[in-house]
Amino acid sequence: MKFIYKGLGVITGLLLMLAVLITSVEFVAYHMEGYYETEYRKYGVTEAVQMEMEDLLFVTEEMMAYLRGDREDLVIHTTIANTQREFFNDKEKKHMVDVQELFMGGQHLRLGAVIIALVLSALLLFLKKGPLLLQGIQRGIYAFFAFMGSLAGLMALNFNRYFVLFHQIFFDNDDWILNPKTDLLINIVPEGFFRDTAFWIAGLFFAGALGIWLLSQFLAKRIKTGE
Repeated sequence: MKFIYKGLGVITGLLLMLAVLITSVEFVAYHMEGYYETEYRKYGVTEAVQMEMEDLLFVTEEMMAYLRGDREDLVIHTTIANTQREFFNDKEKKHMVDVQELFMGGQHLRLGAVIIALVLSALLLFLKKGPLLLQGIQRGIYAFFAFMGSLAGLMALNFNRYFVLFHQIFFDNDDWILNPKTDLLINIVPEGFFRDTAFWIAGLFFAGALGIWLLSQFLAKRIKTGE
């Protein structure tokens, strides 16, 4: 039974890491003050799409509102090259429907992960298996870090290959293959933007995971000493 209890602890740790990862993605995408403006300036995006920064940030805010489900469509008019027009074309809109489903699905997945983690934790605490729960959580963190570390290593070796593979796994069509000559979306999120975003997500994820590990270590010591 000890193996089973520790296994439930490992599952709890893995679920918590999944929730932290999704939260890290959401924080960078939605809540990092000034992030998009900094990235746009860094990569000369306004020049590439012939837009003023204010207009580009407005489009970005509306796009992110759509991904959160706070906006019904992506019919967004703005000024491009001194001409009033829609920012997104039909292909981009179709792709963003899929991206929205991915973002919303992530939120549901996180909620499910947190609920199951809480239920498992409550069960093990009720059975007075707190030490096994904490040991399992730490092992779950190790396992998740091993997986994420391997993935990061592969991406560092060939970012483009795994960037394409990611899209092939999560999208069942070719709408994500955009043309920089006709599709503005690909021009506002160049490859460097994705690398920077991955870096920030990894940093936040590491901080969150470390916080959970330190808390579990602290609680384990408290239980061991009987304080």
